[in-house]
Amino acid sequence: MAVPAWERVARLVLCTVGLLLSVYAFHVETSKERDTAYQAMCDISSAISCSRVFTSRWGRGFGLVAGLLGHHSVFNQPNSVFGIAFYILQILLGFSNSGLAAITLLGSSIVSIAGSLFLAYILFSVLHDFCVVCVSTYVVNFALFFLNYKRLGYLNQFWQRHAPKAKQK
Repeated sequence: MAVPAWERVARLVLCTVGLLLSVYAFHVETSKERDTAYQAMCDISSAISCSRVFTSRWGRGFGLVAGLLGHHSVFNQPNSVFGIAFYILQILLGFSNSGLAAITLLGSSIVSIAGSLFLAYILFSVLHDFCVVCVSTYVVNFALFFLNYKRLGYLNQFWQRHAPKAKQK
């Protein structure tokens, strides 16, 4: 086996946490949209409020899709929907030892890191808020990036050890 067992366990744990956070974020956003009096568990104070973040302009399509494609675009989904798709992709591709899967895992992690950094900037500099759920997903995304980087290294070492030796003259 090219990828150690601990890597698969760590991936399942991280992706499960990411999925739970994303499903909870979706629940909070949709509940707050239906009932403005809804109080989420992650709404600790006026400065620490996830529902304020999730229902802001930046909570859908990263705050960019509506301006580019319109409010009714199919791509203008809550950010949590993109998170759910990302974590499911990470789980499914994590079962493969293929090079393409490893590159896709790392590439999608790089995109998630870019999104996390962008949303962290918006969270602290634009919204002046602290969102426990958001910051937790950023941590999960960084951990998955590290795991995917290590996976590519493990697979590369495995392929080098098991590559057919070129005939020497």
